[in-house]
Amino acid sequence: MKITNVSRYKGTTYEVEIDESRKIYLHIDIITDFSVRTGMEVERDELRKIIYASNFRRAYQRALFLLDYRDYSAKEMTEKLVKTYKNEALCDAVLNKLKENSFIDDERYAERMARKLVEVRKYGFRRAKRELMQKGIDQFTAEDALEMYSETFSENLAELLSTKHSRYLTDETDRKSIEKVKSALVRYGYDFSEINRAVREYFENSENYQY
Repeated sequence: MKITNVSRYKGTTYEVEIDESRKIYLHIDIITDFSVRTGMEVERDELRKIIYASNFRRAYQRALFLLDYRDYSAKEMTEKLVKTYKNEALCDAVLNKLKENSFIDDERYAERMARKLVEVRKYGFRRAKRELMQKGIDQFTAEDALEMYSETFSENLAELLSTKHSRYLTDETDRKSIEKVKSALVRYGYDFSEINRAVREYFENSENYQY
């Protein structure tokens, strides 16, 4: 095969014509790396390498663009890239480079996400762990990221009772309202044992508690 024309297409992208019939579009970096030029003879395997390098660069730059806006777990980034580029092997290679350059780090991602889930959303351990694992974080990494919040979970639970759910906790004998609160807190990811303890302490510390 022969490269019959190389011309600037748009910005740093060049249009490369092969055998006066096929056209591919390559970044200037790929043009330079492979010394692509008009009149150049290229074997099929070499052309495959050029196209792969071009696709790899495009996918890698896309990943960096996405990371400018928010952090991604390895699973999230892989799914995002595969959806666009339809080549799992290529996307895995891109992900490996992202990891090597510390752009993707599941431990760092888990720590940042854990902080948001616990300190902002006030989730309990079980809900926070589940949310992390749904993002592709493995069980042990998720647990490690949440370990430092053991005391915060109790504080958050007490805060939820005294703010968001306090209107339902005006009467200790109103079992229906209390069970409604408990069910809501279970959905937040708290265990029944810690919920029961927190509700008991809430009434014990309430000014309306009847001795």
